[in-house]
Amino acid sequence: MSHNKKQLLPNGELLEILRVRFEENMDRHKSVEWTKVQTRLETNTIKLKSLYAMEETGGEPDVVEFDKKTGEYIFYDCSTESPKGRRSLCYDRDALNSRKEFKPVNSVIDMATEMGVELLTEAQYRALQQIEKFDTKTSSWIKTPDGIRKLGGAIFCDRRYDTVFTYHNGAESYYAARGFRSLLKV
Repeated sequence: MSHNKKQLLPNGELLEILRVRFEENMDRHKSVEWTKVQTRLETNTIKLKSLYAMEETGGEPDVVEFDKKTGEYIFYDCSTESPKGRRSLCYDRDALNSRKEFKPVNSVIDMATEMGVELLTEAQYRALQQIEKFDTKTSSWIKTPDGIRKLGGAIFCDRRYDTVFTYHNGAESYYAARGFRSLLKV
């Protein structure tokens, strides 16, 4: 679907997509009831807009956690590979501005901010990989610690040889097979 058509989806249509995905993947959220998630979503328009953005960029968001302390349902991008609509991005605005030529259209941090979502940390990425196998052909930028970023780097992960790997690159680099995974707390 094109970007404009996705934005015109009524809330009920997005909720139906999310409900079907939720029910088809019960192993991701064994003790969570869809009716409670739906009630929470129906009362939070801002979070629904973020879920639209996750869906329209190919993230296939689904509930993977429930935070008992805060009462929040946590949606992660559950697309098999790094979301197609979020690839070919350098890490952040500084990295984007540092490129003299062949600049990508956006950066990971700017796009995540526009979408209203958070980048996965390495621990969250590894926890997601415990649920299913993701990024076996692609890779995903993850939240980079400040110390690494200050030195010009950024980190990303993927799954190869049935193992999750964490790597580094210059923050200004970008690749057609590297996007980013996000989460949203509702």
